[in-house]
Amino acid sequence: MNRVVVGALAVVVVLAGMALGMMAGTLTAPAASQPAASGLVAGLGTTPPSTAPGVASPSASGLPSATPEPTATPSPRPTPTPGPTLVADPLTGRPVTVAVASLHPIAVMVDDLSPARPQSGFSAASIVWQAPAEGGIPRYMMVFQETIPGDVGPVRSSRYYYIAWAAELRAVYAHAGGSPQALATLRSQGHGQLVFNADEFRWGGSFRRVATRNPPHNLYTTGKQLRALVAATGAKDGPISWPWTFAPDAPVAARPVGGRIQVSYLANTIRFDYDRLTNTYLRSVSVEGRQVDAATRQRVAPKNVIVMQMHFGPLNDGHPKKNRLEAVVIGSGPAWISTNGITIKGTWKKTALTSATRFFDGHGRPVTLTVGQTFVQVMKTSDPISFVAGKPAPPARPGPIAR
Repeated sequence: MNRVVVGALAVVVVLAGMALGMMAGTLTAPAASQPAASGLVAGLGTTPPSTAPGVASPSASGLPSATPEPTATPSPRPTPTPGPTLVADPLTGRPVTVAVASLHPIAVMVDDLSPARPQSGFSAASIVWQAPAEGGIPRYMMVFQETIPGDVGPVRSSRYYYIAWAAELRAVYAHAGGSPQALATLRSQGHGQLVFNADEFRWGGSFRRVATRNPPHNLYTTGKQLRALVAATGAKDGPISWPWTFAPDAPVAARPVGGRIQVSYLANTIRFDYDRLTNTYLRSVSVEGRQVDAATRQRVAPKNVIVMQMHFGPLNDGHPKKNRLEAVVIGSGPAWISTNGITIKGTWKKTALTSATRFFDGHGRPVTLTVGQTFVQVMKTSDPISFVAGKPAPPARPGPIAR
């Protein structure tokens, strides 16, 4: 009788286990080393059957426990990639990469007779020098460093005092011939001693004649060709030592309204009108009026204008009809420095051919220019110059009162 009861109980337990396995979604096989019946009878169901991976095990109550919800693993935030290191460009103060700040300067002689206008290259130049070249007829020297220009020209011939300014940077010096004095200097010291000589007569493949201008006002080059001349002439990119210092624009409220600078050469009167909103000096020339860069169609408008007076005299080079000049380029003299709409009178100083021309205020302190392009107008002591100060900025109007 007892054996029957026990047997019946065993059958019931087995059937119950099978039912529970079905409810859990799987039927667990008994261990091979132990008969199912004896295991169940000995423990009366207290030993749970093993379960397959990923399947909930029965709980102590005999019912399957709930499968836990998966926990979302937060994705790691990407590490920001640092941008390039920026430094102040030595010739303009603009923020540029170290590689751009190390580009070797290139100086280009540019024509300024009326048939040469409008010229190309102004917008990309870091510094622009203008001085008398023949008699009182002026000529430009554009210095490119941080920006590679498109077209540049018309390219014209060299003069000794322009070499002296280009020598301050040991620039690659692009020109088309020159005065006997200048050419002799370039032959002896144009291999890096003063400049790297890039004469069109030797490097003709880097220049071209355009059909839209009459000679000699039709010789042009490009920034790409000029950059190729850096390596061709033996120059190298690298750190530039330059003493000029720069500061950001003055706040608009501190800038004056209006103001004008005017200087006159024999064949060109230059006028700068200060623009308060852009903090630039809008440049105009005689005959054409508003001056634009022919390559970009942009208005010529530097951030800084420096007028310096220097002693010039006739160059006795055996060609009196050329009316070429020489200048006392090493020394000092009066200078007017205009930036942020304000003009101060000071001095310029240059101590050697390869020393930078520096500018000082009336107390002998180095001036600080505004970040951006600088025009240097070199004048004979007899040339007319004039400055009209701007008016003080109007007081700011109070805003509406909140009610």
